[in-house]
Amino acid sequence: MARQSKTVKKMRRRYSEEFRGEALMLASKVGVAEAAAQLELQTSQLYTWRVRAEMLKSKGQADQEMVTELARLKRKLAEKEQEIAILKKASAYFARSLT
Repeated sequence: MARQSKTVKKMRRRYSEEFRGEALMLASKVGVAEAAAQLELQTSQLYTWRVRAEMLKSKGQADQEMVTELARLKRKLAEKEQEIAILKKASAYFARSLT
């Protein structure tokens, strides 16, 4: 006779971003193990949240650097377009004076 096993699935708990942020602040003050024990979390959860928060932070910094670089390149492009327009006018002027 085959034995049937009952599997009870645990519902995954979902934590808000605010809770995660506060948990990470607590972990930075008292340590990850102590914070995990106080909040009844696994230490691996706190480490994962920390890594994700750092990635988002670095992504925001990278985005800011890209925006700054884009603005610089746009200014440079406008300057070069202005130089080209001046050179076209000068070449037309000198072409007329030769004929």
